[in-house]
Amino acid sequence: MTLPKIIAITGPNASGKSSLGIELAKTFDGEIISADSRQVYRGFDLCCGMIADEEARAVPHHLIKIKNIGESFSVFDYQKMAYSLIPQILNRGKVPFVVGGTGLYVRAVANGYVFREGSADTKLRDRLEKLPINELQAMLTPEGRDFLASNRSDSQNKRRIIRVIVKTALGEPLDYENSARYDVLRLGAKWTKEKLGERIDERLTARIEQGMIDEVKTYINNGGNQKYLYDLGLEYRYILWYLTGKFQTFDEFKLETARAIKRFAKRQATWFKNDESIRWLDMEADYLKQARSLISDFLGRGTVSGNRQGRQV
Repeated sequence: MTLPKIIAITGPNASGKSSLGIELAKTFDGEIISADSRQVYRGFDLCCGMIADEEARAVPHHLIKIKNIGESFSVFDYQKMAYSLIPQILNRGKVPFVVGGTGLYVRAVANGYVFREGSADTKLRDRLEKLPINELQAMLTPEGRDFLASNRSDSQNKRRIIRVIVKTALGEPLDYENSARYDVLRLGAKWTKEKLGERIDERLTARIEQGMIDEVKTYINNGGNQKYLYDLGLEYRYILWYLTGKFQTFDEFKLETARAIKRFAKRQATWFKNDESIRWLDMEADYLKQARSLISDFLGRGTVSGNRQGRQV
């Protein structure tokens, strides 16, 4: 059976995957399904690195700004929505592009993870959400701890710990079973460690200057739940700490935030490195030419030049 074809573009924080996805979607008449676990939330465009409005208008985007902070949204929810969107995009004669750095979201669609209906949202999960992370860590079975360690998962990632606890309690395998629905070309944005670090520093500075701290301050001043900010992690958590006095100075806050983002980007890179199906693009070379050639061959459309498809060869 011939499976429908889709493109997945991923990579660590600040790697330029969103801009790359937009350029390639323009070239191949595509639509983008965001694979970012934080861009689903409204009100924090700078904290989560949301694409600019003009970029969103240039290419149709899906699964961004669809939830209020605090509303639950799981990988099960993401896959279900993506599975609904992809046939619609294909029926319009467009190419679906799954673009983002949340590796679990990308794999859920690309690999075809099999979920048991309803297991992603149980009463147990609701109870676990109310517990502090140290109690959740203590609830992990030895198998669960080994699974997180072997997958190099963040031991502070509350959602991931809860997922392991729930699957263990339900007697489900910790690894996902796969039933692929699509033929997927997986592309990754790759930089040297040094250059990616520079990009992270530059992006953090720009977003702070644009008002990233004010996003969080406004949310708190309007009665927002600080627990939700903490659970979202990275910029949200560090800005919360800064506003509540954990850091002595602004410079300390900025330095520690940049370090945290770089550690997270390293974990992302390790996650993606284990996926041998990803074709890595050298972002310090002619990455667009490389990507266009790979996609043209994959779709069977011949060569392309610039933002226009070339004639089939």
